[in-house]
Amino acid sequence: MSIDNAVLSFAGFMVLLSAALAYFVDPLWLLLTAFVGLNMLQAGFTGFCPAARIFKAMGLQAGCAFK
Repeated sequence: MSIDNAVLSFAGFMVLLSAALAYFVDPLWLLLTAFVGLNMLQAGFTGFCPAARIFKAMGLQAGCAFK
C-alpha cells in the first residue's frame, strides 16, 4: 500500500465515521467531516498533508501524489 492509498483510505474512513457519529450521537460531528474536507482541499493545493507524513514515518512507500 502506498502513502496515497493510505491517505485516501484514512480520509474516507474518517468521513464515514463522522457521518455515523452525526447520525447516531450528535449532528455536531459533521464538523469533523468539514475538517477532513478542508484538509483534503488544502492538501490538493499545497501538497502538504499531515496524515501523509505520519504514514511516511510508518514506512509506507511514496506514491505519485505524496513524495
